[in-house]
Amino acid sequence: MTPRGFKEAQNLPRRFYKAVGVARADEGFAVQLDGRAPKSPGGRPLVAPAEPLAALVAEEWAGQGEHILMATMPATRLAWTALDRVAEAHREVAEEVARFAGSDLVCYLAEEPPSLVERQAKAWGPLRDWAAEELGVTLHAVEGIIHRSQPAASLLRAEKHAEALDDFALAGLAHAAALFGSAVLAFALQRGRLTGAEAFELSRLDEAFQEERWGVDEEAAERAAGLAAEAAMLDRWFAALRLS
Repeated sequence: MTPRGFKEAQNLPRRFYKAVGVARADEGFAVQLDGRAPKSPGGRPLVAPAEPLAALVAEEWAGQGEHILMATMPATRLAWTALDRVAEAHREVAEEVARFAGSDLVCYLAEEPPSLVERQAKAWGPLRDWAAEELGVTLHAVEGIIHRSQPAASLLRAEKHAEALDDFALAGLAHAAALFGSAVLAFALQRGRLTGAEAFELSRLDEAFQEERWGVDEEAAERAAGLAAEAAMLDRWFAALRLS
């Protein structure tokens, strides 16, 4: 290990537990480390509303080695977001989701080249139709990058759909909307219309098109792999909530 790597390892919290489990708690199911629930940065016990979701979070704790690497624990970080932030600002988070609908990725089509325009239309058009039919959220497509306001009634419906979710589902929805740049893709994932992998690929049609033409940049590929892992976690997150 290099001196820098040794110093970084010294700054990481050491694994302080042996056994990881899940147990029923007053408000759901608690992740337990040696029989006790770890607490969020805000001091709240790590309790999820569904046993499969608690198991998903517990899996991350069980997978830690000598040190605890929070960067490898996206479900835990999202659970803490649900407990510390969304629980305190539920409506504000729902409004954030609606703002993504107001400038939704799937509404902004390229002006050229024709092959990309066609690809976006075929991939994103059915999702806009789904949002209109399933959610009552009708969004207009735009060519180019100039912002166009979406119907206020549609944005209000998107907000109300988000606000109706529990804290953990809303935390996942808001994270997905930010990850994809799209409330439509986030709702489609949350409701099982798309898998995490499908939603992620749909969110990066432009990037994939450019890679086909000019090749893959190593740094961009590494970043995309990290984002794909987040999307895969969200897939499992929502699936666990649907099992409750």
